[in-house]
Amino acid sequence: MTRTRRAAFAAAALVAAAALAALGVWQLERRVWKHELVAAVAERIDAEPVAAPGPDGWKRMGARQDAYRRVTATGLFRHDRETLVQAVTDRGPGYWVVTPLETPGFTLLVNRGFVPKDRRDAAARAAGNVAGPVTVTGLLRVTEPGGAFLRWNDPAADRWFSRDVAAIAKARGLGRTAPYFIDADAQANPGGYPVGGLTVVRFPDNHLVYALTWFALSALSLFFAWRLWRIRD
Repeated sequence: MTRTRRAAFAAAALVAAAALAALGVWQLERRVWKHELVAAVAERIDAEPVAAPGPDGWKRMGARQDAYRRVTATGLFRHDRETLVQAVTDRGPGYWVVTPLETPGFTLLVNRGFVPKDRRDAAARAAGNVAGPVTVTGLLRVTEPGGAFLRWNDPAADRWFSRDVAAIAKARGLGRTAPYFIDADAQANPGGYPVGGLTVVRFPDNHLVYALTWFALSALSLFFAWRLWRIRD
């Protein structure tokens, strides 16, 4: 190998080492963020519920300060405009039942809970579709735009893989709609369906392992560059 080629490979190895080290630092930063999220969620889910934010507060909302906050809202469900979002839970595969709740001044989407595939049709769980005013308490969740991993929402075909608030509101012809949705709590619905209170609040924390992996690869790249530099013609 010529000196020029060795220098080129050594330079490439140094660039790779820097990039891998940057990834390691990023994972450490993600680890700090994850720990802050876990602490915030643990505090919020047990707090007293507050009124679901109205239009005046939407611009100030953000996932960092508002996600998983306990909120409550009163209104009328529009069961005729519900959306079924595919879901996999501890109860097996099925759907989230996302229903518009009309409150004074705005509409918000409520994930009323899970139904198995044999309860997909609204007629199979008609007892749970209360017609009068209802009060919903649950966790504020940020919108999930686009879809899920390798599965994209298809509003035209009414296939949904994520709770994309804006897309669902548009597809269902809703008016002024809150930019978030609510995961309803475990209060039982008549007839037993949908089943609420299934929000997952356990967050995987593998960031330290990932960071150590990136740092190890960075060290190997530095060693490779050093070895190339040490070779004599």
